[in-house]
Amino acid sequence: MMRSLLLVVIISYSTFLFAQTSVTAPDCIIPFYHGVASGDPLSDRVIIWTRVTPEDFQLPAVVSYKIATDTSMINVVNQGSVLTNADKDFTVKVDVSGLSPNTFYYYEFEYNGNRSQRGRTKTAPVGAVDNLRFAVVSCANLEAGFFNTYRIINERNDVDAVLMLGDYIYEYGTGGYSPNPNVDREFQPENEILTLDDYRLRYSIYHMDEALRLLHQNFPWICVWDDHESANDSYMDGAENHNAGEGDWQERKLAAQRAFFEWLPIREKSPENFEIFRTFNYGDLVDLIMVDTRLHGRNEQVGATSGSLSDANRTMLGEDQNLWLKDELSESTAQWKILGNQVVMAKLTLFGVPINTDAWDGYPVTRQGLYDHILTENIQNFVVITGDIHTSWAFDLKSGSNKVGVEFVTPSVTSPGSPINAGSALMLENPHLKWVELTKKGFIVLDINAQRIQADWFFLNTIDQISNEYTWAKSYYSNSGASQLINTNTATTPGPQYNVNHAPSCPRVGENNASTEELAPKVIALYPNPVMNELKFHFYQQGSGMLTGSIIDLAGRELKSFEMSPDYPAYLLNVSDLQPATYYLKLVDSNGRASTVPFVKY
Repeated sequence: MMRSLLLVVIISYSTFLFAQTSVTAPDCIIPFYHGVASGDPLSDRVIIWTRVTPEDFQLPAVVSYKIATDTSMINVVNQGSVLTNADKDFTVKVDVSGLSPNTFYYYEFEYNGNRSQRGRTKTAPVGAVDNLRFAVVSCANLEAGFFNTYRIINERNDVDAVLMLGDYIYEYGTGGYSPNPNVDREFQPENEILTLDDYRLRYSIYHMDEALRLLHQNFPWICVWDDHESANDSYMDGAENHNAGEGDWQERKLAAQRAFFEWLPIREKSPENFEIFRTFNYGDLVDLIMVDTRLHGRNEQVGATSGSLSDANRTMLGEDQNLWLKDELSESTAQWKILGNQVVMAKLTLFGVPINTDAWDGYPVTRQGLYDHILTENIQNFVVITGDIHTSWAFDLKSGSNKVGVEFVTPSVTSPGSPINAGSALMLENPHLKWVELTKKGFIVLDINAQRIQADWFFLNTIDQISNEYTWAKSYYSNSGASQLINTNTATTPGPQYNVNHAPSCPRVGENNASTEELAPKVIALYPNPVMNELKFHFYQQGSGMLTGSIIDLAGRELKSFEMSPDYPAYLLNVSDLQPATYYLKLVDSNGRASTVPFVKY
């Protein structure tokens, strides 16, 4: 999102609350510290994901999996084994096939005799579908507060999938963007992330967040990236938050894309193909079309008064994605065509000037071409869902006096909005803007049936402490064929089909009983290996207390030692003075429990 956007104000708070932390993992899921996840559900298959912490980061790991219809994992419908290694950052993704439509499944992984948490997922339906519900989220800045949105959606247990519209992570260094002084949460690594190892380590830290891990465990996610998965205000050939001193942009972009595909349950179209535009069919009710408005074909942003703003050669999507999107809309036979999109599509001006040219207002030719296609092809029930701007909006989409569709914009999980809700001037100048709220954090529940589509906005009470308190704020719906929003004072309610048990929080009782060795502090991510100068690692420790780290050679001699705080579970270690050889990194806690992991210096 553009940091210069008029409505985005970084807020400072003077009241300090008791610091809490939730970036850790329960002992029962060793060595699957990062939990489990699922995503990209189709009617007959779904991606299941985990990451294993191996005994040796240089050797491959064989991980087995099972998927069943029951929480006891008795009625197994698919199973197998996969190989993972450092090239994949020890992440595991399986595209499990042979499944039944519109069905809840449970799955688990096993490595070295230890089972992961079980996950719960759900396939997409086929044929006639009465009702669907999705949670819509975006913009989760770890330093800005607790991910209570994720916690609440998990506890509600009333949606078919979670739609993440981007900014799953943020790329800034510690304190670089809207840190919240009321919480003890800091980016790791501390530097702005630039390399593949940096992006991997940032995802490792994010996946240790309890609320995020639980929501991944129990619901399939459908994800797209926005800008902060790479760098602020990114486009195809650069980004606002990238300069010449930070290396080659194409290398950084590729690293960001690769880490995204490693650490999230998203389906590759083919090996090393990092395209995220794709369609999900939910029976006859919804075609969910996810696009990439960032890295695939977007040209560089220009200012609102630039003479090139309406240059016909400038594009938001790229020619191939633009044609693909139009074809998907034309060929869809579903009642509703929902576009999962990163940035605001509706026109939005103040004193006649677009206020955000990082959004579709900065690419009016691409937008008008899409609108013209929808009108010419008489495409009905076009709905856009949007993230990016940390605030809540409801728009009618229009081309002149012609109705094109409607747009719902979700608030952020934690990222800052405006200190005041000053939206009245915008509504006066933009009559197609039906509602706006600029201060609250939260999420949307999108409820769809054949007659109407409705968005319910829910706002959090706080992000300054772990909380499951929230309130309903607003609801708008559009009737089939109307392409026009109507306010309602009634939020939607889920049907009984969602009364299905969560996956258990831990493996089976009596299994994965942690031994003394397992309870020792553990290196769970190590980059790079082999290493030349700087070794970055992410560690896990039970409880509190300082840790002692040391480097030991193969003869058992301690070459250097250092202390680490469990409050900051990532560490940067200079090893440039070591001779090329194999060494051990050893961690010892205050109770004397120790673990070691080998690494190679070259």
